[in-house]
Amino acid sequence: MKPPAEIDASLLPPGIRSRFLDGVNGLRMHFLEAGFEQPGRPCLLLLHGFPELAFSWRKIIMPLAGLGFHVIAPDQRGYGRTTGWNSDYDGDLAWFRLSNLVRDALALLAGLGHASVSAVIGHDFGSPVAAYCALIRPDVFRSVALMSAPFDGPPDFPVNALPGQPPTTTTGEHLSNPDIHQQLANLARPRKHYQWYYGTRTANDNMRNCPQGIGGFLRAYYHFKSADWTGNAPAPLAAWTAGELAKLPTYYIMDRDRGMAETVAPLMPSDAEIAACHWLTEQELGFYASEFARTGFQGGLQWYRCTASEEQTRELRLYAGRTIDVPACFIAGQSDWGIYQKPGAKEAMETRVCTKMIASDLVPGAGHWVQQEQPDAVVRLLRQFLDTS
Repeated sequence: MKPPAEIDASLLPPGIRSRFLDGVNGLRMHFLEAGFEQPGRPCLLLLHGFPELAFSWRKIIMPLAGLGFHVIAPDQRGYGRTTGWNSDYDGDLAWFRLSNLVRDALALLAGLGHASVSAVIGHDFGSPVAAYCALIRPDVFRSVALMSAPFDGPPDFPVNALPGQPPTTTTGEHLSNPDIHQQLANLARPRKHYQWYYGTRTANDNMRNCPQGIGGFLRAYYHFKSADWTGNAPAPLAAWTAGELAKLPTYYIMDRDRGMAETVAPLMPSDAEIAACHWLTEQELGFYASEFARTGFQGGLQWYRCTASEEQTRELRLYAGRTIDVPACFIAGQSDWGIYQKPGAKEAMETRVCTKMIASDLVPGAGHWVQQEQPDAVVRLLRQFLDTS
């Protein structure tokens, strides 16, 4: 199969270029960049989430480059035009663990001649990747901006309070704990956690080959999690219990017998709502749809499978108790339930995990896709953070 080409320049804001770098921790990595014309500029690394791409940063790459930075936004392992990863459900998940995603980031920077970055900025699932970049290699990642997904630290080792009692962890229950799944299934309206669903063998086919088409699926999914859907009115949850989790919208706590395609279909926006969606035009949606139609979603879903794996948890316990000690900030949309999907995570990040937390801001008029929904506000907040840190 012919390898993917650079993105057509007509799809990108002027000044952003698309290119590839071979030999990035076994990948041929595709990335977008701006500010490359002047060698020696300090660097910003932007890490996207799911189901997103380097393209998801298109609205803020040039404004950040305008602040004097070389801005780099890769298609991460499992996504877009980056190749060299295995999409087989039965393939080796170790390549998709958080530690290897940090390795990808380091290899990309080394290949581009950057010994360090002024900041690593991660959105959604890119947020924990950015967090581990800063936690593991603070000498390279000199500050960190976490967006939409709070980071409450690496997993602790199990501890026994008294002899004979079952082990517990100080960071709360993990998705690999079967109890929460059984509790959700036992609710009067049986439910399941979306991260557990994303680990199933059927999830990729459900979304890639759904009746409404991949473009219709993505339009409804993006709309459902944005500020455009007025049903998004997030509030903190009291505990990691089935009853509390069931307060989350169904894109997080799904009906037990529905896939994600069926979950979001009833929330498909009207033609008028689509026409009024300034942050995601039909042309932009078409790019997402064509990319995920080509690659499928399994590459990104492998990340979720690692989250629920004991193998990754054991590996990350190497950093148990370690904090992020470089300057940090958090940015999210005011209408984003992702802030609260893990009870206590935001508070832990702000008070314990990030020891130099400079700012934590919720942006009005934005849901989960904050850097696309309200790019000017995000650039303003990032500029304040970069000036301070």
